[in-house]
Amino acid sequence: MGTFGFYGSLSRDPRLKVPILRTIIVRASSSPPQVEFSRRQVLERVDEELAKGNERAALGLVKDSQGKPGGLRCFGSARQVPQRLYTLDELKLNGIETALLLSPIDATLGAIERNLQLAALAGGLSAWNLLGLSPQQIFYISLGLLFLWTFDSVSFNGGVGSLVLDTIGHTFSQKYHNRVLQHEAGHFLIAYLIGILPRGYTISSLDALKKEGSLNVQAGTSFVDFEFLEEVNAGKVSATTLNKFSCIALAGVATEYLLFGCAEGGLADINQLDSLLKGLGFTQKKADSQVRWAVLNSVLLLRRHEAARGKLAEAMSEGKSVGYCIDVMEGAIGNADI
Repeated sequence: MGTFGFYGSLSRDPRLKVPILRTIIVRASSSPPQVEFSRRQVLERVDEELAKGNERAALGLVKDSQGKPGGLRCFGSARQVPQRLYTLDELKLNGIETALLLSPIDATLGAIERNLQLAALAGGLSAWNLLGLSPQQIFYISLGLLFLWTFDSVSFNGGVGSLVLDTIGHTFSQKYHNRVLQHEAGHFLIAYLIGILPRGYTISSLDALKKEGSLNVQAGTSFVDFEFLEEVNAGKVSATTLNKFSCIALAGVATEYLLFGCAEGGLADINQLDSLLKGLGFTQKKADSQVRWAVLNSVLLLRRHEAARGKLAEAMSEGKSVGYCIDVMEGAIGNADI
């Protein structure tokens, strides 16, 4: 079962790649109370099926609710830009600088890591002076730390160190926490709008460890993607499926770009999409065309649904269920905005 949308990597599985519902809320811009209740009933059942691992049943409930009074209006209903070859100038005319979006460097977490290293060095020097440690004792301590670092690198692929660093980042850097949160909200929103049902999400390495027992993962959003996997296993990915995958893969970096002016997380999202396109035999020109279209489409959708993305991020920050998050999005998007 694949996943998309990691802050720092697209998938927990590199082969593919956020709760209890409240009482009925009547929104002035949305459906009447009985419609709200009907939608929430469906989403409660979706949560139940997802919790049991019945992804096909959950997706069936969502699809059955499409287009019905009180059902889910926004799932797979987004208006998208026509697919053709877009030039870099056309993207610039739409306010998109691809260099700031497609070349993410995690400067925030990198700065936190450097500060921790300096703090550890200063702490070591202070301990040496205060405790009067001998050179031999310093050597043994350093050797022990080196052993722990090597053991983590070999046995857990650096997962323990990443867990500690990510946890410190979320705890002491609101900037880092908000970037990760908005990044995952972008993946979640775009996937739902273009017709891929989110299955779950994590906002931190600690969250991923608690929910799925995964180390070396900063954050991620997983999806009901068995249809994609079936096409991959059959050796043929349809254009429609590839378009969806491309937009979901780039939704996180697109969200960061729109909110912060550049992307820091999501390098593995881009690399994974690039690997998929190469695996499908795309030429560089054809791959560039696919990526540019997906960037433009994702950015325009995110701009159009900025309010929904903001409310979704709030719900995800509180750890709400997938069904609750979907209800928040549905309530925030008017019929004319889809």
